[in-house]
Amino acid sequence: MKKFLSVLSLVALFGLGATTYSFAEDMPAEAEATMESVADTAEAVAEAVPAVEPAAEAAPVEAAPAEAAAAPTPVPNKGDNAWMIVATIMVTLMVIPGLALFYGGLVRQKNMLSVLMQTFVIFSLMAVLWTVYGYSVAFTGGSPFFGGLGKAFLAGVTPESIAATFSKGVYIPEYLFVAFQLTFAAITPALIIGAFAERMKFSAVLAFMAIWFTFAYLPMAHMVWYWDGPDAITDAASLETVVANAGWLWAKGALDFAGGTVVHINAGVAGLVAAFVLGKRIGYGKESMTPHSLTLTMVGASLLWVGWYGFNAGSNLEANGYAALALINTTIATAAATLSWMFVEWFGKSKPSMLGAASGAVAGLVAITPACGFVGPVGAIIIGFLVSPICYFFVTKVKYMLGYDDALDVFGVHAVGGIFGALATGVFVNPALGGAGVVDYVANGVAAYDFGAQMTAQIYAVVTAVVVSAVVSFIALKIVDVLIGLRVSEESEREGLDTTEHGERAYHA
Repeated sequence: MKKFLSVLSLVALFGLGATTYSFAEDMPAEAEATMESVADTAEAVAEAVPAVEPAAEAAPVEAAPAEAAAAPTPVPNKGDNAWMIVATIMVTLMVIPGLALFYGGLVRQKNMLSVLMQTFVIFSLMAVLWTVYGYSVAFTGGSPFFGGLGKAFLAGVTPESIAATFSKGVYIPEYLFVAFQLTFAAITPALIIGAFAERMKFSAVLAFMAIWFTFAYLPMAHMVWYWDGPDAITDAASLETVVANAGWLWAKGALDFAGGTVVHINAGVAGLVAAFVLGKRIGYGKESMTPHSLTLTMVGASLLWVGWYGFNAGSNLEANGYAALALINTTIATAAATLSWMFVEWFGKSKPSMLGAASGAVAGLVAITPACGFVGPVGAIIIGFLVSPICYFFVTKVKYMLGYDDALDVFGVHAVGGIFGALATGVFVNPALGGAGVVDYVANGVAAYDFGAQMTAQIYAVVTAVVVSAVVSFIALKIVDVLIGLRVSEESEREGLDTTEHGERAYHA
């Protein structure tokens, strides 16, 4: 425990010192309408007063203070606020209890509590780290790869602070944006535990997650999602400034509506690396390691599906038509993926299984995540139908061909499904295929679709997520292995992590 606390202290120190960039964010108010109003007022005064009178010359001077005072701070819409509060709660529901029960039901009975404990505490740890430095590094200016520390410990964030959405002149409270993004930062590391379930020390899990969060999740979130907001774009010149200040992948035009690269590829690749570094579970391939409760797995999968509406539709940050698009796409893509996995399994194994249906649903949720606000309903159905056979092949064939023990198929479902979804987004965003297209904030319309440019940006995002997560995961695991040790003893693994790591049992009957 002392070693773990030492590692955690080092992580916090490195996290706080990882960047030295100063924070400089501006949210310019829209002044064009105000200037026109002032100009009309001045013209009316000039017409009403004879030119020889001094008042005619004084009119523009008197208008200047009015111009400065006529740009009030935007007031967030209460409907948007209410929706985002609900969405934030729904994403929390995805993690605890959704993901915890989904994973818990898939492991053997003797390890049920260990999975619940890991999920529960990872959520808590990430919430604290997000507040201390995570939000600032991910969502303030600095460089294309990291933000600054200007908002460490949420410095400067008040109930009156506002955060930009994707519509000009529309904002939500910054605290609400912080809380919503906190849930993303919490669920992403928690996804990884499925890959090394049943064999990793609890202290090592927490130390690894702290390092991975700092050097893999935060840079990816900044590169993909950070920009100055739509109000900063008024013409081509201002667009160039916004692009120069934005995250590296955002500037390249990569599309990721709710986390295909930041969350799923990132976590899935980390799971694969962890599975290789830790090695196989004792008895893997020789002993039965079937799920101890598919009932709980089905309950967890259902909670994931319901909570995912907050994940996807909430990522629009507003309660409008795009949120509705993300919601309907999430529903039908997941339904299509469930059916697709079931039929593939039915054909291949002669019987459809509850585990297969749940796996298909998660694969569909993963694949539609980057695309949900960009593609049309037909594109969503196609994405759902296609992702399940691909993930099924990796889960049932590739895993055994390569010989790694990804206990709960984190790589096969999240990384593979996320990669497919990210690339499919680049195809089906095309308005000619029913997609919503990409907003052109200069022309206030939909930008022209360029297949080559969009797919290049999507490939950049996929490759970046794979490389960043793989490198950080490997180094983090090696550091933790030296300082704490990664794996429990053979005796502890055979007895089960519930009793050896936590001194409890999930069931006493």
